[in-house]
Amino acid sequence: MGALAVILFLCSGVAFIVGLKLLAKPETARKGNAVSALGMLAAIVGTVVQIIGERGESFSIESLTWIGIGLGIGALVGVPAARFVKMTAMPEMVALFNGFGGVASLLIGWAQMQQALEIRSGANANIAESETGTHLVDVLSAVGGGNGHFVAATIVAAILIGGVTFSGSIIAFAKLAGKISSKPVVYKGQHLVNAGLLLLAVACGVAFAWNPGLFPVVYLVIPIAMALGVAAVISIGGGDMPVVISLLNSYSGLAACAAGFAVGSELLIITGALVGASGLILTRIMCLAMNRSLANVLFSGFGSGAPAATSSGEPGEKRDANVLSPEQAYYILEAAQSVIIVPGYGMAVAQAQHAVKELTQLLAANGTEVRFAIHPVAGRMPGHMNVLLAEADVPYEQLVEPDDVNPSMETVDVAIVIGANDVVNPAALTDEASPIFGMPIVEVHRARQVFTLKRSMGSGYAGIENPLFFLDNNAMILGDAKQTVNALVDAFKAD
Repeated sequence: MGALAVILFLCSGVAFIVGLKLLAKPETARKGNAVSALGMLAAIVGTVVQIIGERGESFSIESLTWIGIGLGIGALVGVPAARFVKMTAMPEMVALFNGFGGVASLLIGWAQMQQALEIRSGANANIAESETGTHLVDVLSAVGGGNGHFVAATIVAAILIGGVTFSGSIIAFAKLAGKISSKPVVYKGQHLVNAGLLLLAVACGVAFAWNPGLFPVVYLVIPIAMALGVAAVISIGGGDMPVVISLLNSYSGLAACAAGFAVGSELLIITGALVGASGLILTRIMCLAMNRSLANVLFSGFGSGAPAATSSGEPGEKRDANVLSPEQAYYILEAAQSVIIVPGYGMAVAQAQHAVKELTQLLAANGTEVRFAIHPVAGRMPGHMNVLLAEADVPYEQLVEPDDVNPSMETVDVAIVIGANDVVNPAALTDEASPIFGMPIVEVHRARQVFTLKRSMGSGYAGIENPLFFLDNNAMILGDAKQTVNALVDAFKAD
């Protein structure tokens, strides 16, 4: 590898690390995205330089054909997707991107094995069957730049993890997009089936790594991986989708890391490890935010058979909710000194973020302190609400976490819940029979007054009814959230 290619790959790795660091904070996230994009550009240019150096005098422009085709197709798909995607569809797009990363790693592993088989066939067309495994080990060692048995193991790992990521991400996409039911699909013996598929895939991988001459077993790993991805995600309910998205993101990184070992690419190993590690950290953060273990998320079938909640948490005590019009709510808001806004997926659906920003400006001009309480699992993916509010240029200092506002919630004059449900459900604190019992929430039910903006009295995405709707200090403002907020804005302007 030439010195220039090494320098470009080094710059690319540094850019990915710096970009990931900048992405950790909302105020620097845009810079982080730009730095990461420059890192990817450096990686592509470095790959081109490497190919030119390896081909030497035999190099021709046709050698870069497939790189050009890939760049062209990627640009044609990526630019419109990023430019025109709606905020409500952002989680589905992230799920698809995770899936594409997984299938890319699968194809890299597959291509590396095929290349080794072609080299072996060309070098020794008449090789004895008994020597096939030994010879293929040597070829894998040459093409992967490491121990042949290790390269064989990483090829299977890339195919297995990549296949699970791809099919699992497609199911996550279908659930998020409403193509299939968001409820978990569970059946008797499901865990045994999943464990059996995983053990069979691992057995095939061990066999290939031990004796690469048994390469036909790799063909079996692909359908097993696809089936395992479907089986793993289909059993997870919609309420756990933020965790699933971050976990699949981690899987895509691990698959890329394995592919990097398979092809001997230090850059792919570094970037895959970064994505895999950051995804696992984010998954842990999501689990802590729900007060649940990862095993519970993956194997509990959350949301299947969730009991209906009542006004007091006791069966048979339902009563009518207090319903207000925006005009009635205005008079309470106008006198409020402190307001907490809790956004949820419903705000994304209504595209109400810009109207909410305008309302907060009017409240601030009226002398009201306004903060946004962002729950880590609000929305359909990690950071969904942060992205939504950043689009509306809501100041970062107004965004706070539940732990920042819960201790003083009794002093909050008005809490406005916009399209959120499960993250403000008091059943998480009081109802031991609730599937979300023990999950930390934004405790708006302790505020002096709560306005809940929803289209209807229906349950949230996780299918759990909310006793908050029936509390004395809560008022439902039913209808499209954007229209409701615009009505409040008009009332302030008319005053």
